[in-house]
Amino acid sequence: MDEVIQVTQWLSSITPRKKAKLFFFTTHADAPSPMVGSNDVDTHEETQLPLATTVALHNFKNIDEFLKKKVNTFSCYNVIENEITKTDYEYLRFYSACKYLDVVPPFLDLEKISAIQNKFEMTDEERDYRLLLDSADLVLEKVCDSLKPAGVSQMWTALRKDRNLIRGVKTIDIIGFFVDPNPTGIKECLFFFIVRFLQKADKINRVNTNRLERLIAQCDESSSCEEGKTIDFIIDSLRFYPTELYPFGFCLIMCVIEGRDGAMQEIEKTMEISRHLGMITHTEKNPTKETIELVKKELMKPKYQFYSSFTCWFMSHGDSNSMVLADGETIEREWFLTSFPDLSTFQLKPKVFFMVSCRGANKFSLKGDEFEGQSATCDYYDIGSALIRNRMLDITDSVRDISYVQPMMDTLVAYSTILDHLSGRANTHGSIYVDRACVLMSENISRGRSLTEILEHLSQDLHEILQETMDEDRIVYKQACHYDSFFRKTLKLPYTRHPKEDVHSAPQ
Repeated sequence: MDEVIQVTQWLSSITPRKKAKLFFFTTHADAPSPMVGSNDVDTHEETQLPLATTVALHNFKNIDEFLKKKVNTFSCYNVIENEITKTDYEYLRFYSACKYLDVVPPFLDLEKISAIQNKFEMTDEERDYRLLLDSADLVLEKVCDSLKPAGVSQMWTALRKDRNLIRGVKTIDIIGFFVDPNPTGIKECLFFFIVRFLQKADKINRVNTNRLERLIAQCDESSSCEEGKTIDFIIDSLRFYPTELYPFGFCLIMCVIEGRDGAMQEIEKTMEISRHLGMITHTEKNPTKETIELVKKELMKPKYQFYSSFTCWFMSHGDSNSMVLADGETIEREWFLTSFPDLSTFQLKPKVFFMVSCRGANKFSLKGDEFEGQSATCDYYDIGSALIRNRMLDITDSVRDISYVQPMMDTLVAYSTILDHLSGRANTHGSIYVDRACVLMSENISRGRSLTEILEHLSQDLHEILQETMDEDRIVYKQACHYDSFFRKTLKLPYTRHPKEDVHSAPQ
């Protein structure tokens, strides 16, 4: 059959809503870098004009033409070995979006997709199409689905009132002030236009969504929300780190085995919980400084920009400032923690570090006969809200910026013990902190808990456990863990994942 006819038949089989979503997912706001052929050409026409004309004319002609152009480009594309191009990235995005929406063209060359995945050095686990979908876009899709046409229309009206933001933007004028979003697919096109416009204007990104939340907050709840949804529910969905679908993220496990009883148990437990959470996991036993540098170099590869989060378990002996590596050398803990968050591949994504080692030799010792042999191994100020409001600054958009980000932002560091103190372990099971952390995370999957809630529970649980030193003094003591957070959103534990088979129903 002629290819033109095949493309026409394929487009005619896709509903308007799915066409709008396919366009949105395919014109993703951020692309991996570095890559060949990725210049700084303004993509305003490509990403916003088709949406604007579709909304204005109630006609999907321009989106159809965009999708035809993509298909024709991929059909003629020859995969070049050893260098990653912009088209490689676009091809993977297009395929994953089609797969997610259940509209894969029957004529799409899957061998080319496999060849591109080879260039990205993707493992079998990483070839799951869900890895290629952007979690932030999936969250925005759900926000759109939660709003009625009237709600999106109200967002548009609120946006049009911001004269400073829309001044001189031609696509805004194409749509006009008053919009009828009721025809099938038009609501989606208008919402996705608003999102891409705010992204291009540097008003929102995958972490900073305040500007979008403010537009939604101006909607009338009774007329703007789909059944069972509320304005608060929709806004709350934007206040979590986007980690939709599989995989939840990439997990790096580094464990010094030499001289650490139970270290293999630590590895088994952290691997098990990471996989249970839906992470793709890599383990480094007995790491050295050279190993760490090689891992950092590996994590700079373009494929890691597809991941939604990064988690690292580092388990070794240590003191107040440093950690002992497998070859007896030490590294500064601060150096380790500041070098990984700076990786561009995980920028604007949650990064969690579990640092499991002693940070000194001090112990919170328990004295008294009742503790012998019993070992398993503030003020409130009422400040009126009116007084607070009267003292608040008026922070305008002109003094806000989301372009520049401190490297440590979106990072959480969890320590197994407090500064200058021991981190306890059992002879056969390894770190007690690791054991309890894995148990609590496993128990709270599917309960909607955030990571910080789990860590607070872990702090309580661990501090109840009586531990005993292994020297001749046999001192009974307690261990206190804590964490430092630079998070800007909440990181929720995922629901149970199905890495080998996606059980979600296709979006409408």
